Amino acid sequence: MDWGGLLRRGLLELRLKPAEFWALTPVELMVMLGLEGAAPPLTRARLAELAEAFPDRPKE
Repeated sequence: MDWGGLLRRGLLELRLKPAEFWALTPVELMVMLGLEGAAPPLTRARLAELAEAFPDRPKE
């Protein structure tokens, strides 16, 4: 997550105080910024797909 960019948007666009920003959950902040549909949540099935596609292998 780009916390610096989100903090900047929260402070400048939403005019939140730092304590208000940090009290928000990521979902609340995304909704306030209109980004709630930006990326689907990572499910176990999707994580398994990614792990299969990009396995961790020791360097040879």
